[in-house]
Amino acid sequence: MASFNNLEKEVKKLSEELSVLKKEDKFSVQKVGVIRFNPFAEVGSDQSFSVALLDANDCGVVITSLFSREENRIYAKPLNNGQSQYLLSEEERQAIEQAKKNRLSKPDNNTQK
Repeated sequence: MASFNNLEKEVKKLSEELSVLKKEDKFSVQKVGVIRFNPFAEVGSDQSFSVALLDANDCGVVITSLFSREENRIYAKPLNNGQSQYLLSEEERQAIEQAKKNRLSKPDNNTQK
């Protein structure tokens, strides 16, 4: 009977820890969107990009790199519920929308290693 009580306590403890992890997981990066583009006619390919990194609440950041032969500029804009207080380019909006649709895959509990 004592081992059953110990097992019951351990299951309760694990259940509480799992609840905490599920709450914390909502704030980790879960959705990613990447858009590559060519903003300048003189550069030959899609070397520029926008990357959106979002949590479960669509909060996070969109990072844009504009590449040219002379320089590379990088911009970061915070996101809250998929919106930014800063003006977003079309590519940044596309990256955000792509991220909202592309939730990072979670490991399948039924998959054996």
